[in-house]
Amino acid sequence: MEAEKNIVVIGGGFAGTTLAQALEKRLAAPYRVVLISDESFTTFNPMLAEVVGASVFPEQVIVPIRQMIQRSRFIMATVQDVDYERRTIRGTTLAGTREIAFEHLIFAFGTRANMELVPGMKEHALPLKMIGDAMFIRNQVLRRLACIELESDPDVRRRLGHFIVVGGGFSGVEVAGELADYLRSVRHFYRLVRDEELAVTILHDGSRLLPEMPESLGVIAAQRMADRGINVRLGTRASRVSEEGVVLQDGECMGGSTVICTIGTKPNPLIERLATRIGLPVERGRITTQGDMSVPDFPALWAAGDCALVHNAATGQPSPPTAQHAVAQAHQLADNLVRRLTGRETRTFAFVAKGMMATIGHMKGVASIYGVRVTGLPAWLLWRAFYLSRIPTLGRKLRIFVEWSWSMFFPTDITHLRFTRSNEADEINGHVPLGRVPTVVQAYAKQSVPAVTVTNELRR
Repeated sequence: MEAEKNIVVIGGGFAGTTLAQALEKRLAAPYRVVLISDESFTTFNPMLAEVVGASVFPEQVIVPIRQMIQRSRFIMATVQDVDYERRTIRGTTLAGTREIAFEHLIFAFGTRANMELVPGMKEHALPLKMIGDAMFIRNQVLRRLACIELESDPDVRRRLGHFIVVGGGFSGVEVAGELADYLRSVRHFYRLVRDEELAVTILHDGSRLLPEMPESLGVIAAQRMADRGINVRLGTRASRVSEEGVVLQDGECMGGSTVICTIGTKPNPLIERLATRIGLPVERGRITTQGDMSVPDFPALWAAGDCALVHNAATGQPSPPTAQHAVAQAHQLADNLVRRLTGRETRTFAFVAKGMMATIGHMKGVASIYGVRVTGLPAWLLWRAFYLSRIPTLGRKLRIFVEWSWSMFFPTDITHLRFTRSNEADEINGHVPLGRVPTVVQAYAKQSVPAVTVTNELRR
């Protein structure tokens, strides 16, 4: 019996999971698909803003990878190195360091938030890249509201109630819209907080929002957001971030205790290591590929998704890091890999985008579908329909559809989740061993929460 040959995919996002699904349907023995990811789930990143605004629950924007694949093997691991000569991967798993052999290796992982673009951003701003980021921001919003009720200084109250979003692309616009709706929805639960003490500002250094979309939709998005009380600042660049707020390039100081960063990405450290160690071709932090998504000079390596610099023959430009491009690349790469294994000629990636969509708040959106421009509720419904179509299994689709429908007509959630364990609860109640700093105090200190928040949490 011939030994199994592993087709290894690194990355559990849109590109990685779609590629594994496509390959496992087309590859027969002795080939086997192995999907490696450092998380056990796929995150639908475009929906993270809705988690911030409690329009959806966290579990509605993540899907277990094991539920998405049928015959592929899944390994939860962080890849540390690739030995191309030996055709092996070294990764850290739950059971320690392991080596995995490969016949072909596909890089299909995403990028990470770059918090070093603006001085002070790393120390004082909150990224929105992962499900944990979204939950933390939502908790931060609720903590700020609680702090305002306990604060008597009007200047401090206004600063606590000002939420600044840096970046006017898809993520920035979506989280600013969700924040504005969320504050309006939950304020009546905080009876000592006045409407005029709450504000959301979006800073964008371009001339219009959503530069990836048609200009008219960017203008409409800005108008609709301004109509709902969001302060849209175009042509405005942040030069420094502090715990007091943001200093703009023209010297203006904008007070705000919560700054959310939606700009800038940096490559996975694995790319940098492999570029240095084996000469992996890299351009602007992304793996350079040929037209068929194979890596030049490395016949057994391929790349797709956000980590890859894939030129789109249909546009003559590099593919943007969007979900629909990642999915299209995954399908084309699967076809090319099968062609390579069967001795046929591979094909160049060429894809015409069907359109682009963005939400600008609960039940509000803008979209361009095959050149047709849609705004308001219809655009928002189209946006949700697309992502619902990506959810695996009919049962999970039905459950999420019911919960989404429920959230359209009933109040949003204001639960502040701290994930406190039993031993930490004892520490809060005063049962702290001598010489130890309570774990909860340490956690709050890492979150850069005002001292008043920690004090009142411990007094409860």
